[in-house]
Amino acid sequence: MSDFEKLIQESKPTLVDFFATWCGPCRMQGPILEDVKKRVGDTANIIKIDIDQNQRLAAQYNVRSVPTLILFKNGEAVWRAVGVQQADALEQKLREQY
Repeated sequence: MSDFEKLIQESKPTLVDFFATWCGPCRMQGPILEDVKKRVGDTANIIKIDIDQNQRLAAQYNVRSVPTLILFKNGEAVWRAVGVQQADALEQKLREQY
């Protein structure tokens, strides 16, 4: 099982940012996710997946636009959004899953 699969199987919520290096909105999302990570600390995982380097994973989760954020808990996708998401909203979504 891959590290990705292990992370999303955890009971701790895992927020996955599917992004591309050439994507302007993705570059805006990066600092927002860093802020969210500072707010939630070790209570959640936040990981970034480059869709150009991980095309099979992006296809598996039906990622058609970037950034796409998917929140996993216990291996299930419990929330999904496309486009830049604000820190307050992301923090709230993560805290709902503790």
